[in-house]
Amino acid sequence: MQWVELNGRRRLLVGGRLNRYIPNPTFDPVSKPGALDEYFRGRNPQGLDASELFGELEPISPAYRDRDARLAVMDRQGVDGAVFLPTLGVGMEQALVHDIPAAVAAFRAFNRWLDEDWGFAYRERIFAAPYLTLCDPDEAVREVEWAIGRDARVIVMVGGPVATASGMRAPADPVFDGFWARVNEAGLTVVYHGGESHYTKYLADWGEPAEVEAFRVHPFRRLLSANPVQDTFASLLAHGLFGRFPKLRVAAIETGSDWVFHLFEKLKKSYGQTPQMWAEDPRETFRRHVWVAPFYEDALSGLHTLIGPERILMGSDFPHAEGLAEPASFVADLRGAGFSDADCRLVMRDNGAALSVRRPAG
Repeated sequence: MQWVELNGRRRLLVGGRLNRYIPNPTFDPVSKPGALDEYFRGRNPQGLDASELFGELEPISPAYRDRDARLAVMDRQGVDGAVFLPTLGVGMEQALVHDIPAAVAAFRAFNRWLDEDWGFAYRERIFAAPYLTLCDPDEAVREVEWAIGRDARVIVMVGGPVATASGMRAPADPVFDGFWARVNEAGLTVVYHGGESHYTKYLADWGEPAEVEAFRVHPFRRLLSANPVQDTFASLLAHGLFGRFPKLRVAAIETGSDWVFHLFEKLKKSYGQTPQMWAEDPRETFRRHVWVAPFYEDALSGLHTLIGPERILMGSDFPHAEGLAEPASFVADLRGAGFSDADCRLVMRDNGAALSVRRPAG
């Protein structure tokens, strides 16, 4: 990975190629928090393009780069604690899929920077999540052991099949059991975050650009049914991961929740047709092991019915343009969907707080 100057702009080369995952990977200037709120609620009557919707950019805030400055912002917002997940980082694994040693080295370096700058459990309020790639199973074990030793509470990955030196593998393939065993034993929370996945390569088959640009709108791409997160959780269930490692806690964040409804329809039918292939109703397995952070524009009431408030997380995505300018404002969306005060406390605080504490096996 290296910085280059291109047409007067600082750009990022990854694996010798210009990377466009984030339009401005320096993040300076940057959009205001919540600038795209109305857009993601499906309200853009003037048909403004992304550059117009972002509005006036502003210099990057110290709170986006300094953990003590961020704590001051969290105090003002009434936020006790938060899991911090990468933005640029979730678009890098696929950019290095052709060079596994480089991917391993890049994320090793990223994780050490993250630990130094933010900390994995800073003052028990900021829980920065190191990025774990499974592309080299042995290195994944070493990296998660290092993260455990540094008091990580949460680790982050991107969904989809995993490219390894021996070919493509499902994330629940037994070749990765050494990694999952360490996670299970330590009681870490695993987060699957939205990002560029192996599914990107299929876009070209439909005549779409085979490169993900986070804020470039392609209507057909938004309508495609292939969902790497849905398929990832299908793999974790169907390939028996939770049976082998019964203490695992896995969360889906920045992936929305529409996919949960589609997955449950398929799980219900599969269990009805072939109950002998399942240890139990896989929907119950999901409800026991999985937490979901819906987008604020999602069908919150239906999700409450499907998995219960105990398994719903608040994800503000602050300070991103597509997030909420004020994280606490999500309460209004919850109440509008019929959540009780007790439900709101679970979603807004208790569920996330519990996942920031390790729950070791045994």
